[in-house]
Amino acid sequence: MGPILERISLPEDIKKLKPGELIALARELREYIITVASQNGGHLAPSLGVVELTLALHFVFEAPRDKIIWDVGHQAYAHKILTGRKKQFKTLRTFGGLSGFPKRDESPYDAFGVGHSSTSISAALGMALARDLKGEQFEVVAVIGDGALTGGMAFEALNHAGHLKKKLIVVVNDNEMSIAQNVGALSAYLSRIRTDPKYSRGKDELEALIKKIPHIGPTMVKIGERLKDSFKYLLVPGMLFEELGFTYLGPIDGHNIKEMIEVFSRAKTFTEPVVVHVITKKGKGYHLAEENPDGFHGVGKFYISTGEPVEVPRVSFTEIFGKALVELAQDRPEVVAITAAMPTGTGLNYFAQKYPERFYDVGIAEQHAVTLAAGMACEGLKPVVAIYSTFLQRSFDQIIHDVCLQNLPVVFAIDRAGIVGEDGPTHHGIFDLSYLRMIPNLTIMVPRNEDMLRKMLFTAINHPGPVALRYPRGAAVGVELTPYEQLPVGTAEVLKEGSDGVVIGVGRPLNYALKAAQKLENEGISLTVIDARFVKPLDYKLLEEIGSLHKPIITVEENVVAGGFGSAVNEYFAFKGIGTKVVNLGIADEFPPHGKVEEILNLYGLTEEKLYLKFREILSKL
Repeated sequence: MGPILERISLPEDIKKLKPGELIALARELREYIITVASQNGGHLAPSLGVVELTLALHFVFEAPRDKIIWDVGHQAYAHKILTGRKKQFKTLRTFGGLSGFPKRDESPYDAFGVGHSSTSISAALGMALARDLKGEQFEVVAVIGDGALTGGMAFEALNHAGHLKKKLIVVVNDNEMSIAQNVGALSAYLSRIRTDPKYSRGKDELEALIKKIPHIGPTMVKIGERLKDSFKYLLVPGMLFEELGFTYLGPIDGHNIKEMIEVFSRAKTFTEPVVVHVITKKGKGYHLAEENPDGFHGVGKFYISTGEPVEVPRVSFTEIFGKALVELAQDRPEVVAITAAMPTGTGLNYFAQKYPERFYDVGIAEQHAVTLAAGMACEGLKPVVAIYSTFLQRSFDQIIHDVCLQNLPVVFAIDRAGIVGEDGPTHHGIFDLSYLRMIPNLTIMVPRNEDMLRKMLFTAINHPGPVALRYPRGAAVGVELTPYEQLPVGTAEVLKEGSDGVVIGVGRPLNYALKAAQKLENEGISLTVIDARFVKPLDYKLLEEIGSLHKPIITVEENVVAGGFGSAVNEYFAFKGIGTKVVNLGIADEFPPHGKVEEILNLYGLTEEKLYLKFREILSKL
């Protein structure tokens, strides 16, 4: 930790620094962030890109009285360090340590809890409206990336804020990236602003020229006005924001602290909404991250000198999915792939390289992605929509109304289902079985390993209706891959026969459950272990068979117990009047914390050892 950073505890300490010291502090902050991220992993490149921006914001504004809201929160590491969490920062993303995202119950300086994209302007406007209704005086600043501006919610908020004309500052952090390279018309628009000369005198000069035209009638006056407006739209930077009701300031250099302090100080004087357009470089200050901002967006432990990971990652479920989709699409020209700003994160980068004309990255717009797929399916295509579980929540209505209501053959490839680890409660994919299971026409499959994932993807692509296929983050199990196979929909697989009780479940925990049952076998306790495979429809015939045995039944899943797979089993037994005792194991009715996947699974009793103890306890009681 550098000598200047040692002197900084809270934002008011920054205000005492000289310009040269602020520049040196930015360098020390980067060094500290890189050091901690190399040990704990995290969102490195985004946070490196906003160090000067963070310093300027805390120099000008009076947090926590003034509210600074970070969209998504990938870029908030410098903010955390400067707001009383400098020493705790070493615990970043560790179990019981600091969250990787702004979190209201962690610090009063975290004005709004975030983790998902495009929410900051809505939250900021809400705070501004509350401020004015209560007659209070403070500034509200939303910091949103150009990538997050591809989300429709951001435009809904901009439209509303511009209409209300409330005092509000929106800082657009423009680095041409979200997680991957930005796509879409808005990105191209911001690019033009970055490269065009700043507008200064053009509009005034054109108005003066029009006034010199002889008075030859109202028609020419109207033509002149249209010409003036056309010129303005062509040359004025930020005209889109101006038309939405914001005063536009920028673009400015997001690594020039002095310039940003001047512009933010000016923005405070406005009584109506303001957009400050700041140009930054993702990964700034660490040449490897600057050269590969996508690869260093989110990192595990790595060697600072080379950027190489400390642990060589094993093949992941994501990689297995991505390569399998490429293979299956070879003879199926109707198969297309859609992602929402995460081609690499979802494994669709392989598909994009092989079939670029059949790949669509819609930006951070999950709702649009789903309805886009519905439209394609109407015309005979087979869309595969790959989105993280926690982000698919944002397209819930579109899944129901646009896909399932019309029984369209869309495949939802749901990555990061279950516990995701260090990203914590905003990213754990623990609700999808519950929010999808109730939708008519939707088939839901959950593989326990990578071989089953391939078979399920093959089955999903051949299925005539909508299918959800959910699988976890991280390393695959390590089983041998066998040829593709069409699975009969709604059929389970018995993995082990036993006589004292039945364990039935889905997904990753089933592997641990099988090992726990084998361990109990050595103690004379015999359990049947069943991979349900399908959450919807269930294998009703098999359920009736195990229900008729009148032996204890234990369900296991990496989803909240409320409304999940176990609930489906309970409901069927209740409907059939089967009175067998059922115990549901899964995630409790709460938001799990952040930490290593194994730590969180252990917390909820879903590891091999915890399941072994739980099975033994349940059987001894029942």
